[in-house]
Amino acid sequence: MTDFQAVVLGFVQGATEWLPISSTAHLRIVPALLGWGDPGAMFTAVIQWGTFFAALVYFRKDILQILFRGRLTGRDDDRPEAGRHLLLPVVVGTIPVVIAGVLLKKHIEGPWRSFYVIGASFIAFGLLLGLAEKRHVAKRQLGSVTLADGLAVGIGQAFALIPGASRSGTTITAALFQGLERATAARFSFLLSLPAVFAAGAKELYDAIKEDKKAEAAHLAAGQAVAASQHLVQARPLIIATIVAFVVGLASIDWLMRFLKEHPTYVFIVYRLVVGTAILALAAAGLMK
Repeated sequence: MTDFQAVVLGFVQGATEWLPISSTAHLRIVPALLGWGDPGAMFTAVIQWGTFFAALVYFRKDILQILFRGRLTGRDDDRPEAGRHLLLPVVVGTIPVVIAGVLLKKHIEGPWRSFYVIGASFIAFGLLLGLAEKRHVAKRQLGSVTLADGLAVGIGQAFALIPGASRSGTTITAALFQGLERATAARFSFLLSLPAVFAAGAKELYDAIKEDKKAEAAHLAAGQAVAASQHLVQARPLIIATIVAFVVGLASIDWLMRFLKEHPTYVFIVYRLVVGTAILALAAAGLMK
């Protein structure tokens, strides 16, 4: 992988991870369209940590408030305070995706990676987000979040296991159905998503490292030594892409939070419908395999 490819894929990961348009789908689509091939599980798992740490940095005060005393001094923005009361909704909201991930593992890693599934998922969950927007009236703030809200958003997160659904998209959709104000819906959905994003990234990284060690052992058994320089060459694009994903991810979160304070999500809905239709058309024409 070249440095340019690493920059592009890092940008794609950072720009799409926290927007309701599915980073998983874009990391499948972009390399396929450009003829670059699959970047691999190891690469995808590592660069996800870039966007994970971007969310940790952006929501650091919220996280500290949830984990410790509930309120911290010295805030430099006008967002309502997060509180310790969010801890239980976040914990409960993480359970559905864990259960679904275990039960549906074979489907997630197998037939659901089809471009037909991704395209249909793009369209279906885009329409569902549109329905949530149409029915959205109430403007509840973060202080009103309940255990039921956590469970509802957590169930929404479980649907994000379908490639193309988008973790951000499904959780924000569920939060809108619960009557949360748009920026609050995004903020709570991101906070609830962090444990699952961390666990998924850690598992994917562990599995990728395990497979890499198996491949290296096979090379050694065949008398083909793996040079240290080869590992350094492989590490360079990983480092570049992860840094780009972090920087772009941080900017993406900030932009989305500001955007949702003044605007609905219709631009993302239209994008999902257009891209989903294009994916199905390209897959049917045999242009994406």
